[in-house]
Amino acid sequence: QLYFHLAPKAEVGVIAKALVRLLRSHSEVQYVVLQNVATMSIKRRGMFEPYLKSFYIRSTDPTQIKILKLEVLTNLANETNIPTVLREFQTYIRSMDKDFVAATIQAIGRCATNIGRVRDTCLNGLVQLLSNRDELVVAESVVVIKKLLQMQPAQHGEIIKHLAKLTDNIQVPMARASILWLIGEYCEHVPRIAPDVLRKMAKSFTAEEDIVKLQVINLAAKLYLTNSKQTKLLTQYVLSLAKYDQNYDIRDRARFTRQLIVPSEQGGALSRHAKKLFLAPKPAPVLESSFKDRDHFQLGSLSHLLNAKATGYQELPDWPEEAPDPSVRNVEVPEWTKCSNREKRKEKEKPFYSDSEGESGPTESADSDPESESESDSKSSSESGSGESSSESDNEDQDEDEEKGRGSESEQSEEDGKRKTKKKVPEGKGEASSSDEDSDSSSSTSESEMTSESEEEQLEPASWRRKTPPSSKRAPATKEISLLDLEDFTPPSVQPVSPPAIVSTSLAADLEGLTLTDSTLVPSLLSPVSRVGRQELLHRVAGEGLVVDYTFSRQPFSGDPHMVSVHIHFSNSSDTPIKGLHVGTPKLPAGISIQEFPEIESLAPGESATAVMGINFCDSTQAANFQLCTQTRQFYVSIQPPVGELMAPVFMSENEFKKEQGKLMGMNEITEKLMLPDTCRSDHVVVQKVTATANLGRVPCGTSDEYRFAGRTLTSGSLVLLTLDARPAGAAQLTVNSEKMVIGTMLVKDVIQALTQ
Repeated sequence: QLYFHLAPKAEVGVIAKALVRLLRSHSEVQYVVLQNVATMSIKRRGMFEPYLKSFYIRSTDPTQIKILKLEVLTNLANETNIPTVLREFQTYIRSMDKDFVAATIQAIGRCATNIGRVRDTCLNGLVQLLSNRDELVVAESVVVIKKLLQMQPAQHGEIIKHLAKLTDNIQVPMARASILWLIGEYCEHVPRIAPDVLRKMAKSFTAEEDIVKLQVINLAAKLYLTNSKQTKLLTQYVLSLAKYDQNYDIRDRARFTRQLIVPSEQGGALSRHAKKLFLAPKPAPVLESSFKDRDHFQLGSLSHLLNAKATGYQELPDWPEEAPDPSVRNVEVPEWTKCSNREKRKEKEKPFYSDSEGESGPTESADSDPESESESDSKSSSESGSGESSSESDNEDQDEDEEKGRGSESEQSEEDGKRKTKKKVPEGKGEASSSDEDSDSSSSTSESEMTSESEEEQLEPASWRRKTPPSSKRAPATKEISLLDLEDFTPPSVQPVSPPAIVSTSLAADLEGLTLTDSTLVPSLLSPVSRVGRQELLHRVAGEGLVVDYTFSRQPFSGDPHMVSVHIHFSNSSDTPIKGLHVGTPKLPAGISIQEFPEIESLAPGESATAVMGINFCDSTQAANFQLCTQTRQFYVSIQPPVGELMAPVFMSENEFKKEQGKLMGMNEITEKLMLPDTCRSDHVVVQKVTATANLGRVPCGTSDEYRFAGRTLTSGSLVLLTLDARPAGAAQLTVNSEKMVIGTMLVKDVIQALTQ
């Protein structure tokens, strides 16, 4: 630890590099190293800033490792790298690990507190999370928004109103309590909404958790002091309910509050100061690292790891008043270490870091040439041999980890051309058995290769990796763009296309289902409306009055039959016209393309408009990120399709269905059993739910209680065959046959969820 504080800057860099290299070891070692790095990065941020990408989180990391890396990333965030850090955080929010998601939202709040220029951006991003389907994500966002609003409450009255509406839906106690505290603390900003919130909470008071009841009492007291005309009776009712509550804390709080705010003949001196007690200005909370106070323990000690003084721990001695004799540092060399050729062996030994490695730095691969990377990979592969020994696996781990941060624009453009040709997968190594799945994948996560199975949930962050043989092709890097994103990347080139026309809602309804050809009916026109319905693309708070929703129309897109037709619905809820609505230059992953709608010149207050745009998702549920631009603002938005919207219905006979199904057996077949509820036994209900979930066409079937559906993916035209055997007794069986295994797996999950609801 003394060396850490006293060493020159160059030597401190060597220490940082050594610690970063230890992150390639087992999870136990990583945990200890990250504990120390998290402490050091608070005061010596510049020590680890060059190694930022080394702390990106992988899908295989345990939860405690993820949270420690998140802590380090937050400590290292500054004005320069905050766009990259926020992009990583936005991707981490999609993880299935709820503890990790909660920690990520808290990290976003800390970044907004420490870096003032991104505070509004982070706040708008957290407001977007309030529309998330996961209640825990919404609850954690509410808690962090509450802390951020305390810094500038007067500027965010609209957000407080939006939070007040969530009291009907959010059930997490801490989130409900945070909303009530905000409304009570800033009730002067929402004078019409606050009494109504108190009325609703009074109705459900007896069923609330204790932490929520305490905040209801506080809300009632503050409204009684500021708006007693409307809330006097409500406050008395709430205090009466709390007086007989089972929890003694709530009973005591109710009696204390009644004596403090309600005037009485025997009222004490405190009653005259009730407003000062309840409505006193409160300082905004300071969001700090949990490792801030750990530096009083010696780095690397057990006490530092536990954050508690362990038995036998000895503090570092104070600095001596007089310099000790230098001879105390002389250590006698043991006899057994002496040998005549010691110096010769020392010269031949390779140092821990070579000169070339030290010069290149930790992010040397960030701007390196892709061809040189592939040559080094093939060289390491040939030297390690073809066996599956432990040394080979170690080399693969090192090669993989040393290539963090690979994602330059030059590599992406070069790989885009290669991906148009058929992929080649190495045989006999690593994950060669998954070559069928790899050939189906047409998009990748940033800075690493992931097979198509890893795209199944679309929840993994941009920097997570999966091990592959060194000689395998690397997919081009992609960038996750969202409302938390900032403008710091040059967008990729997009080929110009002819824009589709803007149509009104009424005109689209009138023309729906019509065709001018003499051929058979277009399959997609016969498809029912998607069960996804209208989705929010831009909230009116984040859009400053501009409300944008989107729907999947399932109509053929006129510009390109391989694209999904998406209807964008605009509405102006502000008091001023919105001019120049158009799509900015998109920053899309490889394979995904957008055909934007023509510019909407002006949208008057209260006016609505609908535009049609096409998106080629490349048979992937990966989100399409782009910008909605006006003359004055740019809004980062994202559209992520359900797997059922990536296909179009196909009509075929029963014999054709069986013939094609016979070609898609084995690994191309996914079968699951399910219990159908009694409400889902009729033909009409089954067909309606299946076709609403997936854009498939029904195939005639001569067997009773059996349903067959067929479709093709829009981009590649791969067949998707679905069979439901709804037996009268016992469990039903759902089978999906498809060349796209990832699409088949996701489709099975969605259909089962729709049928069993």
